[in-house]
Amino acid sequence: MTAAPTAAVWEGPDVVRPAHLPAPEVPDGWALLDVACNGICGSDLSILHGTHPRAAAPLVMGHEVSGWVARAGATGPREGALVAVEPLISCGRCRACRTGAAHVCSRLGLFGIDAPGGLATQLAVPPDRLHELPGTVDPRTAALVEPLAVAVHAVSLSGMERGDVVSVQGAGPIGLLTALVARAEGAGTVVVTEPGPWRREVARGFGLRVAADGEELTAVLDELTGGEGADTTFDTAAHPSVAARLSSTTRVLGRVVVVGVYKQPTPLDLQGVCFREQSLQGVRVYTSADVRRAVQLVADDALGLAAFPTTVFALADVARAFDAAASGSDCLKVLVTPRPELLEDRTA
Repeated sequence: MTAAPTAAVWEGPDVVRPAHLPAPEVPDGWALLDVACNGICGSDLSILHGTHPRAAAPLVMGHEVSGWVARAGATGPREGALVAVEPLISCGRCRACRTGAAHVCSRLGLFGIDAPGGLATQLAVPPDRLHELPGTVDPRTAALVEPLAVAVHAVSLSGMERGDVVSVQGAGPIGLLTALVARAEGAGTVVVTEPGPWRREVARGFGLRVAADGEELTAVLDELTGGEGADTTFDTAAHPSVAARLSSTTRVLGRVVVVGVYKQPTPLDLQGVCFREQSLQGVRVYTSADVRRAVQLVADDALGLAAFPTTVFALADVARAFDAAASGSDCLKVLVTPRPELLEDRTA
């Protein structure tokens, strides 16, 4: 019988394969995890295609990680605890780090890009990067903590006020999570726009107001706001067509929050931003406090994430997992589990 793979290794553009690697070395004081699930995101796809600016092959990808503590660190969660990983690696020396903003470190790195990541059976992590969840939480849902923290950070930076009419442009994983967090934090109405019909239906299933196919966002917002525009607008799509309308669909003195990462400089109506005296806020990853808030939302089942569409692949099927993530046709989040039988045993 062939032994199960211990990791998936990116070997170069469009080549990722199951492999048998030695157990990871665990530095003094670090924890060792048995990985439960690892989510695939857009950054992983850019690594796969060889377009990520920092990733170098060979590499074990993966930064959206849930797992169980196999060996506890000097501090942090106990052995056996279910945890989500905060995968940021900061230098501790630059101005951002010195002033409490390590999430925008000038040398910011991530596990799965700048160090081995979670597409493996085990992962060594500093214990302060681990966030414990109740053992009753499904490890598949726990793997959503990292992208959920992005949404929490975006809403916390936005200045959104209770009762706001909020526009979320794009209903991918980050867009849907941002819409759900905004609603949980007190938005009055959340309007979602999305070109894909399947994703529109998913958003409707969560009880969100979704612009219909061919329905202009301005018409929806005019109906809700008397022609004023959204109080707070989140761009999670990172598409030039969205950037072009961010200011015009946001009210005077409103807030525009850019969550999606544009791959190149993109035109934005800065005259509209000036004339309407709008606030423009960028978003990069999250703080530890945002991760803790994401953990709390998951632990409290505040967002109904059991209904979040996921598809789980075994580590041996990692190539098919990446194909599914790239297609984005019938699931919002593709998860890879190194040992399906362990995942089932722990959730039985």
